[in-house]
Amino acid sequence: MEAVRLRREGWCLLVFMALLVCVPSPAQGQVPAPRRLRFKLLSSGGLVVTWKEPKGDYDGYRFVYDNVQGGEEKALFVPKGETKILLKDINPVKKYVFKVFAVSGQKQSKALQGKYPGKERELESEGVQPQGGRESDPVEDLNEISGADQFVCTSTSIADIVILVDGSWSIGRLNFRLVRNFLESLVTAFDVDINKTRIGLAQYSGDPRIEWHLNAFPSKETVMDAVKNLPYKGGNTLTGLALTYILEHSFKTESGARPGVPKIGILITDGKSQDDVIPPALSLREAGIELFAIGVKNADENELQSIASPPIETHVYNVADFNIMSSIVEGLTRIVCERVEEQDKEIKKDVVTPEPQGPPRDLVTSEVSPRSFRVSWSAAPGSVQKYRVVYHTTSGTGHLEETTVDGSESSVLLTNLNALTEYAIAVFAVYASASSEALHGSQTTLALPAVSQVELYDVGHSTMRVRWSSVEGVSGYMVLYTPLSLEDVDETELRLPESVTDVHLISLRPDTEYTVTLYALYGDEASDPVTSQETTLPLPSPRNLRVFDVKHNSAKLSWDPAAEDVNGYRVGYVITGGIQTNEVKAGPVTSLVLKDLASSTEYTAAVFAVYDEGQSEALSGSFVTLALPEPLHPVTSDVSAGSFRISWTHPTDDVLLYKLAWEPLDGGDNKEVVVPGDKDTFLLTDLTERTEYEVFLSAIYKDGAESNPVSVLETTLDRSTTVAPTTTVPRFGLRNIAVDEETTSSLRVSWETDDSGTEQFKVSYRSLGGDGGRAETTMVPGTQRSVVLQPLLSDTEYRLTVSPIYMDGEDHHLSISSRGKTLPLASPRDLRVSEEWYDRLRVSWDPAPFPTQGYRIVYQPSSGVEGPLEMFVGDDVNTLLLLSLLTDTEYSIKVTASYTTGVSEPLEGTGKTLHLGVKGLSTYQVRSTSMCVQWQPLDQASLYRVTIESLLNGQRQEVSVAGSASRQCFHDLSPNSQYKISHYSQLQALEGPAVTTTDTTLPAPTQPPTTPPTTTPPPTIPPAKEVCKAAKADLVFLVDGSWSIGDDNFQKITRFLYSTVGSLDMIGLEGTQVAIAQFSDDARTEFNLNAHSDKESLLDAIQRISYKGGNTKTGRAMKHVKDAIFTEHAGVRRGIPKVLVVLTDGRSQDDVNKVSKEMQLEGYIIFAIGFADADYGELVNMASKPSERHVFFVDDLDAVKKIEEQLITFVCEAATATCPSLLMSGNTLAGFRMMEMFGLVEKSYSSVEGVSMEPGTFNSFPCYRLHKDALVSQPTRYLHPEGLPSDYTLTILFRLLPDTPQEPFALWEILNNNSEPLVGVILDNGGKTLTFFNHDYKGDFQAVTFDSPDIKKIFHGSFHKLHVAISKTVAKVVIDCKVAGEKPINAAGNITTDGVEMLGRMVRSRGRRDNSAPFQLQMFDIVCSTSWPSRDKCCELPGLRKEEDCPAMPHACTCSQDSKGPPGPSGPPGGPGIRGMRGSQGEPGSTGAAGERGEKGEMGPAGPQGVPGSPGVPGRDGPPGQRGLPGKEGPQGRQGTSGPIGTPGAPGAPGSSGPPGPLGDAGPPGPQGVKGERGERGDIQSQAVVRSIARQVCEQLIQSHLSRYNSILNQIPSQSVSVRPVPGPPGEPGRPGPRGPPGEQGASGRPGFPGSNGQSGRPGERGLPGEKGERGLTGVGMQGARGPPGPPGAPGEGRTGSQGPPGRPGTQGSPGRPGTPGSTGPSGPPGYCDQSACMGYNVRVQQLSPNAYQNYGGPASNQYRNFGGPAPNPYQNYGAPAPGNSEGQEEEEDEEEDPYAGYRAYPPQYHQQNYYPGPHGNTEVRSPRYPRGADGGHTSNGEPLENPEGH
Repeated sequence: MEAVRLRREGWCLLVFMALLVCVPSPAQGQVPAPRRLRFKLLSSGGLVVTWKEPKGDYDGYRFVYDNVQGGEEKALFVPKGETKILLKDINPVKKYVFKVFAVSGQKQSKALQGKYPGKERELESEGVQPQGGRESDPVEDLNEISGADQFVCTSTSIADIVILVDGSWSIGRLNFRLVRNFLESLVTAFDVDINKTRIGLAQYSGDPRIEWHLNAFPSKETVMDAVKNLPYKGGNTLTGLALTYILEHSFKTESGARPGVPKIGILITDGKSQDDVIPPALSLREAGIELFAIGVKNADENELQSIASPPIETHVYNVADFNIMSSIVEGLTRIVCERVEEQDKEIKKDVVTPEPQGPPRDLVTSEVSPRSFRVSWSAAPGSVQKYRVVYHTTSGTGHLEETTVDGSESSVLLTNLNALTEYAIAVFAVYASASSEALHGSQTTLALPAVSQVELYDVGHSTMRVRWSSVEGVSGYMVLYTPLSLEDVDETELRLPESVTDVHLISLRPDTEYTVTLYALYGDEASDPVTSQETTLPLPSPRNLRVFDVKHNSAKLSWDPAAEDVNGYRVGYVITGGIQTNEVKAGPVTSLVLKDLASSTEYTAAVFAVYDEGQSEALSGSFVTLALPEPLHPVTSDVSAGSFRISWTHPTDDVLLYKLAWEPLDGGDNKEVVVPGDKDTFLLTDLTERTEYEVFLSAIYKDGAESNPVSVLETTLDRSTTVAPTTTVPRFGLRNIAVDEETTSSLRVSWETDDSGTEQFKVSYRSLGGDGGRAETTMVPGTQRSVVLQPLLSDTEYRLTVSPIYMDGEDHHLSISSRGKTLPLASPRDLRVSEEWYDRLRVSWDPAPFPTQGYRIVYQPSSGVEGPLEMFVGDDVNTLLLLSLLTDTEYSIKVTASYTTGVSEPLEGTGKTLHLGVKGLSTYQVRSTSMCVQWQPLDQASLYRVTIESLLNGQRQEVSVAGSASRQCFHDLSPNSQYKISHYSQLQALEGPAVTTTDTTLPAPTQPPTTPPTTTPPPTIPPAKEVCKAAKADLVFLVDGSWSIGDDNFQKITRFLYSTVGSLDMIGLEGTQVAIAQFSDDARTEFNLNAHSDKESLLDAIQRISYKGGNTKTGRAMKHVKDAIFTEHAGVRRGIPKVLVVLTDGRSQDDVNKVSKEMQLEGYIIFAIGFADADYGELVNMASKPSERHVFFVDDLDAVKKIEEQLITFVCEAATATCPSLLMSGNTLAGFRMMEMFGLVEKSYSSVEGVSMEPGTFNSFPCYRLHKDALVSQPTRYLHPEGLPSDYTLTILFRLLPDTPQEPFALWEILNNNSEPLVGVILDNGGKTLTFFNHDYKGDFQAVTFDSPDIKKIFHGSFHKLHVAISKTVAKVVIDCKVAGEKPINAAGNITTDGVEMLGRMVRSRGRRDNSAPFQLQMFDIVCSTSWPSRDKCCELPGLRKEEDCPAMPHACTCSQDSKGPPGPSGPPGGPGIRGMRGSQGEPGSTGAAGERGEKGEMGPAGPQGVPGSPGVPGRDGPPGQRGLPGKEGPQGRQGTSGPIGTPGAPGAPGSSGPPGPLGDAGPPGPQGVKGERGERGDIQSQAVVRSIARQVCEQLIQSHLSRYNSILNQIPSQSVSVRPVPGPPGEPGRPGPRGPPGEQGASGRPGFPGSNGQSGRPGERGLPGEKGERGLTGVGMQGARGPPGPPGAPGEGRTGSQGPPGRPGTQGSPGRPGTPGSTGPSGPPGYCDQSACMGYNVRVQQLSPNAYQNYGGPASNQYRNFGGPAPNPYQNYGAPAPGNSEGQEEEEDEEEDPYAGYRAYPPQYHQQNYYPGPHGNTEVRSPRYPRGADGGHTSNGEPLENPEGH
């Protein structure tokens, strides 16, 4: 035993560690013992003995002392209240023993005993190891045991000690704290370590629970931490059950109990057990566990004796109250220490050193198959009798299996396993008397081998064969096949023996796609399916359709035969585009003549082969019948002066009549005659001589149709014949006129003549269409015999006349005429459609035979669902890809050629985009509540969207699956209900039309009568509660799904969630969004915030949440919620409260404090609900403050109904979108942090002009001085975008300064955009009044003024905390947490958000001459409640701060020992948990989803060359080719309409505080004072009061002297240095220093939300270039395909977008040069520990720029000037615009100005004439209603007002 050496200095204080010896006795234990015995040897030789009074009731003391060497014992009585005695009759050299007893009536306490060792000797202390020579003053504790008094067990023996603590309701939470202190003292006495003494603890009430096992913590420190955080359980008192529980769970090897180590059990209880304790206590004692029983207060002593081990005197303790439990610590720990040592000796005597034991190592699995695998391991140490191998499926659905092998074996083959199943394995080494810990591992069995190399071959019309490779070990095969396209055909099943690997499928449908699925069977199990698809051949069609011998009324068809077994053919023909179909049936022939056809008509013909099984696909073709034949070879003869004959040849033999018509070419009567069809000549008579006639001849057929006419010209002769003189040259005239080489715009005319004297030829021509037009003439030289006439009109008939011109002139009689016709405008030819895709197709054509200007392509859906779209391409383009088409849509396409003279007839055709949809959509596995659907996958599809909708009640489910999927199952359907399944295929952004099918679920099976289910869902949707009608929040429930919950309790949690969520009103974007996550080892999102938009689907989703299971990792789960659910992707909304509700039943196995604190600081509102074994302290740390609103605790889930109503109320009150959440004085409230919004925080204030930071009420609280004319302001829409709430409290902590003007100013106010005040608080420094004003709900101005004595305090120059609580009926003012006044008001109307909010604005300000008052501001909040003033503690004011009621101050150091340090490092992993009981058989799982489609097999070897087959039918469309090169760039699409400007983002949250600046150089130390005696610590509260008073007095004195030092201080460079613990008052702002380097560019603000894109318009037709027209309206429609590049357009028009939020301020400039050190000050008073002195703030002033306090948006602009320009300072002072002052206007300097313009809405007393007499008597503050007086205007300081009276 060590003694502590004393220091001697003269007469020194002998410090001693007193030993508190306690003899356990029930009689003595009732009186508390005194504490801390001390001695002091006086210089006179006397000895002073002192002690501390006991904690409890007593009457006095009995003081006994004697000399150790056998001196006489002396006793003295010391009255109550005295705690020291002076002994003068002792010899200071001798040794003495002193005992002090506390006496109460006839009883006395245990002795406080100590030895005085005599002078010059060392103190002795039996059994005590003092902790040090000096003992510092400890902090008082209700149940403290001083380190000097504490017994410490120094024995080398180790033990396993389990403490069983009563946690029943009778203890109470207060007393349970004393129990914790007692346990701390108990643990302190032993050398606790994982390899030394181990301590475990269990707590019990109605049911026991293990708080920690013996092996849970590796060191004494971690055990002490666990004791300090021990939660209080609550419940009944079942001690017997608890004793049995620790025997079965705590004293086990797996729980940390060690063989051959003494076992100690300590019971602490305060009452009689409600069950039998004798048998369990006996079992413990028989197991070798020594029991100690400690009873407190109402404990039954007989029961304690029946529990404890003998002897009773040393194993039973009973104390009267919890606060004196400390009196038995030493006796108990001493006895336990002795018993451990004795037990250890006895054990070592009898126990032979055991051989080493431990688990096996290196678990390895091998020989893995579908049904088995081998488990191997390395041998465990020692003599292993056998190995026990336990295995089970990890899914939890199988039973626990186990097998054992001999200890000499190191592997075992596990058989009879399930295929493709993961198994968990545990291997234990079993020794003679113990079992090792488990060696864990896992292995997944292989899947059952499936068939391979499945091939469908020999495919015929109605048969096909299937073959595959055999699989070893199968019992058979099963083949399922069904047609994909037929819904009414059932699946056909074939079961085959294992020897069959080839099967013939018969009776199939021709041309039908079949899916064939093959399974390998293994008894009752089947392998994964292998599926293949093949289409049966179609019935052979006829081939090679030919059409010949086409006439005007008939055509002959011919074809090649189809097949030998054809019965005949069916020929159908129809006029193309017509409706009526004609049909002809023929036998097995190969040709047929179609008769009675219409001439010049296109026919479509189809030939079908007819078989017994049906008819084949059609062989089709088209042809056009010829036009009606014209009469042939018309000629004239027998020409005379009055007649001539016309003759012709018959065109066909079926002409009925001929029609003849003739007329003179120069005009005249038209004559007509009908000639029988058998005639071929006719004589025209009664003609005029020398007249040219045109004769028209046409044939009329039997069907009444008339052919085109043929024409001939003939000229009658002259009646008189003149004989020419012989000298006349004969003239033969012209002959053989011909018209040829016709084009669309020209004709060639040629002729012959034998005349040699022709000088010229005159060629005249005019059109015969319409009115004939004007004749054109061209002259041709006499040597030329042809001419090309151009330009002519297209498709126009012309009359052409050629006249000869001789020397004597033109001879009309020798002219010759003919007719010719230009060709019509040629159309492009052979329209072709190719490259059909789902949203595009290519159009090609052959160019027109003549040059064109280009081609116009017009296309639109044939159904007319969309308007036509046009494209124009050049002459050199003959193909175009049409894009952005509708899927599965036929398009009508027209191509026209454009010429200079017009456009051609369109070339028409059709094309159809591919169908983006699957084939073979069908249902299968239809049950009463589920249904599956399958389809043939589409190779190109990227995704499928499948929906199922009830046709009865509209219930709908939707799921998206991968493009490779081919089936999907739906569950939770209604029995006997018809459902419509819609399948949509998606290709990138393109979605095809729905492919649908319908089916009906089976009726619900008749169930045998059973007990009603425990979780019957409510039949109707719960109604919303009134308190939740206005709730709007993003609400997340985080639900504990660990193993400790259990299935039954999880159902109760689900019902609780259903009921709670059912109380909400609107679900979705416009109301409350709800998400749920479940956690155990990790968190699982059940559904996100944006998953449900109505209450019905939300409640349905809650009921379908499944139980997870696992450990309890609450911290990780909360981080998951923060990172994965409260995100924009998951649906979180900006500016909406974020609420988290956590439900848990146990203590978290990870850290929750860090993430919960982060979330609370970021504004999350957290509710914590605990039940069963939850840790209440952990819930308090996790939840928002105050705890009484955010923490709920119940014994079990059956009692959760008790808190449901209150929880719903609190959650819905928090879910308001008007006010965000903020943390204030340790409480979570709804409101606005106005200091942050104005930039008055440590990291941002330097960006606000005219503001400096100074120490506040405490050094750790900064405040901000708003200098004169700082005009700190912000736009209202940034601060209160939704306006002010109906009820709120303004909380402002401020101080008025000596230079604060006497005139009234608005401490805070809101102005509209016309600078008119809407709401605010006005301080009148001259009149000592406070006024609040606003506008009521009618829009009327109202104001209330307060002038009570308490109000006047705020004008005395100290800090004061002001609360202004505004409700719908009352305005209440609270000063320094004391009500100062209350006045009635009307309910307020809301404010406009297009103005600004300002601080300190003077009432007399206006326009560009705004100014503001200087004052100090430490705190400014707006709390959305009127109850806050009654709850606030005014912790920021030194005179009102109570440490026990207030949260720790920022940057505070800790002066007490109660502060909790940072969390320690994580402990080692815990031991294996106790094996739980086997669970009941789970319900069968739902049908698993279809497996992924297997990979395509390898291509087989090439077969032999086959015989060439007949030509096949056209193949299916092949897959799309590779992507082509990009085409030419099309023209720029038209600009869509501008989307709406997005709303500006809310101001960003302020960043974190920067690190403190470097410590400045310390000044030289002052002279050292004389050291005084250490005084007793004073009351912190009284010091705070004195300090507050001293501060106020000092401020008054110092202010009067500041001006003397101004000039000196402003010239001394300053540097940031630490402020002394007691700071002086702030000085005046220094002179402006040199400008620091510019800060870095702040990050750009977030852009506003982009507007939605306008719809693209259709391109217009390409017209001829015209004059520039006016700007057209933007087109609307689908975007056309990309055209060729167009000419550059005119410059676009646009508008500047709204400005984003401002960026962050730049970094702060470097500090100035350090100042010269001041002279040494006098020594200060003795220091003391004050939290406020741990960190201080220096005075830092933001210097004003030359244009400081610029009022943005003043008279020079009608809006905030900074908007739209570069990013402004985020806290730029925004002024209100001056009313009626438009942009660009300047006010005249000599114009009469009204100093109150725009402020007539203030209370009238603030603009009454002569309201404030100035200091010189000439100040006038007047109302704007009265004219200015004749004496001119002056300011309050006597300066003249600018331009009074206009001078």
